[in-house]
Amino acid sequence: MSQKKEQWGSRWGFIAASMGMAIGTGNIWRFPRVVASNGGGPFLIAWTIALFVWAIPLLMGEMVMGRKTGLGTIGAFRDFVGKKFTWMGTWIAAVCLLIMAYYAVVMGWCFKYFTLALSGAFKAGMTTADTQVIWDTFTTSPWQTIPLHFMSIAIAGIIIYKGVNDGIEKACKVMIPTLFVLLIGAAIRSLTLPGALKGLEYLFNPDFSLLSNPKIWLEAFTQAAWSTGAGWGFIITYAVYTKKKEDVAGNCMIMGFGNNVGSLLAGITILPAIFALSPSQEFTSQVLSSGNTGLTFIYLAQLFPTMPAGNIIAAVFFLCMTIAALSSLLPMIEVGVRNLMDAGFTRKKATVAIVAFGMIVGVPSAYSVSFLDNQDWVLGIGLLVSGLFIAFALIKYGVENIRTKYINTPWSDFKIGKWWSVCVKLFPVMFTILTGWWMLKAIGWSPDSWWKPFETFSVGTIIFQFVLYVVFAMATNNLFSSGIGKGFDITATKGDE
Repeated sequence: MSQKKEQWGSRWGFIAASMGMAIGTGNIWRFPRVVASNGGGPFLIAWTIALFVWAIPLLMGEMVMGRKTGLGTIGAFRDFVGKKFTWMGTWIAAVCLLIMAYYAVVMGWCFKYFTLALSGAFKAGMTTADTQVIWDTFTTSPWQTIPLHFMSIAIAGIIIYKGVNDGIEKACKVMIPTLFVLLIGAAIRSLTLPGALKGLEYLFNPDFSLLSNPKIWLEAFTQAAWSTGAGWGFIITYAVYTKKKEDVAGNCMIMGFGNNVGSLLAGITILPAIFALSPSQEFTSQVLSSGNTGLTFIYLAQLFPTMPAGNIIAAVFFLCMTIAALSSLLPMIEVGVRNLMDAGFTRKKATVAIVAFGMIVGVPSAYSVSFLDNQDWVLGIGLLVSGLFIAFALIKYGVENIRTKYINTPWSDFKIGKWWSVCVKLFPVMFTILTGWWMLKAIGWSPDSWWKPFETFSVGTIIFQFVLYVVFAMATNNLFSSGIGKGFDITATKGDE
């Protein structure tokens, strides 16, 4: 490639960008609900174990693939495991870009609620019905949701357009510390509420007999896989811009721990607030079982104004959500941009193309919450398939060779033992258990309609869409394999040290 190779300006810049990738809205709105409905303390133990046996090993493997090939997901699979497997890299890029299209819609929601909180739209004494009306009125108003979707992806696109140093790195160096400061401030305020300790007791419930419940383990692995960004192709992409002497294990450990700390801060903010502000135990149960959008945009919008300076806390919370969404939207766009740059596009042309794609493809999700729910349902499982493909690539290349040569380098602060190799080899088993259990559960939810391809939540819609993605990826395998240029092997050349 004739284009000048971009690099992160510092290790902190790479880590900040990577933590921004990992810490998204799922940490803030999904984690508190999932931990609360799965036993609290026992879930935290299972979730931490999942970090070490699924998420961090996968992040390390992705980082090696990006550094070894110097290419985005499509070229990385071509050069790492062979031309006939290029389609797997296309699958990963496609899943990521399709998520990008609806994730920008979610960022628009968060920004809208930030402005509503600032304007004092949420008032003490509002009922669930009142906040439900606000939500329904907003989400059924395309003249609001579609422009906010365009605005969100345009903001992220401008940052990507400026490049790795002047765009992604500078933005994340500001956003990630800001996000943590806001979360810490919100957590402190939440913990000072009368009755907040009940929320902490619920979060850190010490009933470890619940660890014998397989559902808790499955939910923990799912949360770890989705929230850290493992398997998304993000780190393959970001690793292209790293320097020669980069501590793969150390960086991935920091990413994983940073993600979990962000999740815990969100849990410490939200659960004590729910327990302190809910008028009854029945109401608390309704909140915790209301789903991601219900918890965030209906119940929390109702509860925050009941505390002193509640609108300020609500504004801070939705600002956190907006920043988290933006920091995760950046790498989604960059995955597409990097692949187009590998094919010869300039960064500017690639960014315009990917942003335009996201704007168009995201319109149905901005128009219909049901369509967005369907995409979230299907593509969440698509991410687990992406993780399986990455594990396959690592196993085919040779996990022990990767561990000893590319992870345990002379300049690494952390030396990784054979546990990493064992975990990667077990990925297919873990994937089978996770998805098999999930699909059986999903079929059980709707025994008469699970096969229907146009139902919002069905196994049939997953199978139908997956077939389309696989056909596209395999049909373009040779085209993309020949269209991607030669990469830059960071591990085998002299770079800035």
